[in-house]
Amino acid sequence: MSYTKPSTMDKVADTILGCFSAFTPSELTDHLVRYLGTWSGSDKLFAIIEYTLKLLVPLLNKRARLRNKAYSRQVTTSSAAARVSKLAGTISDSRTLWRFWGLLTIIKWMVSLEHNAQPTRKLLNIERLQGWSMVGYYPLEHLSYLVSHNILPSRSTVDLSPFLTKKSRLELNAGKLSLWSVRCWAFYVALQFAHLREDRKLLQAKYHALRKAGLKPAEMQEIQKRWHAYWSDLLVNLINFPLALHWSTGSTLIKHDSVVALLNLIVAIMSFRSGWIATALPSPASVAETIDNVVEPIAENVTGYDA
Repeated sequence: MSYTKPSTMDKVADTILGCFSAFTPSELTDHLVRYLGTWSGSDKLFAIIEYTLKLLVPLLNKRARLRNKAYSRQVTTSSAAARVSKLAGTISDSRTLWRFWGLLTIIKWMVSLEHNAQPTRKLLNIERLQGWSMVGYYPLEHLSYLVSHNILPSRSTVDLSPFLTKKSRLELNAGKLSLWSVRCWAFYVALQFAHLREDRKLLQAKYHALRKAGLKPAEMQEIQKRWHAYWSDLLVNLINFPLALHWSTGSTLIKHDSVVALLNLIVAIMSFRSGWIATALPSPASVAETIDNVVEPIAENVTGYDA
């Protein structure tokens, strides 16, 4: 087979159009695509951006006040802060809209609960209650969103004949719908403490059972990974709890919006980190170690639980 020397145009095309040949495939890029390609991953990333911007707004306004005071100007607000606040509001609005299919994941989860054996009866009932709380949360949030954007009318007449002789007047208040929606979520957060308590018991039981049988390095690594996920979930829930109380009482508990934004940012970063770790591919070394340490499954009454 004869070799044809590339022409000048081919070399130019390879240089310009094929400039990405200078880059090698990156595991970081693959991981980003794999994680941010999911609804959960993209939502957590936009949550980090949203609450970072909300924390920037008071800082930009304070800088503007100091600068205007130094130069004896009358304007006390920052135009940059207004633009940043607008972007944060747009992201928040978009994240609410993206949650419109969130109820489908809850229904799938609740169906799965009833068709798959759970570690304990108590854990099953906790998750059932959590599922029902989210069944209340999503529709109420969706209605609040649609009413607040004037997509659904806040007042309408409903004809219930022949059950009622008179037509009924239906009123939808976006604020009240949002309040009851977040109260459903607050119930979920409160139940999560009971869920985590059960998770702790299961982890301890699994660790003791494996230790009696002779703990292998791969098993120890898996136990440590699960404990790390447990403490991360516990910390996230401890931060979510005051936020849930704050919003479910009409945003009266925490006086400063910056504190609310900061707590939400911490939760978003920790949740993003947990999801990032969960979607990481195992390294070749860890896979080889797992294969080398394969053992027969241990017969035990209690098994570990993956949240």
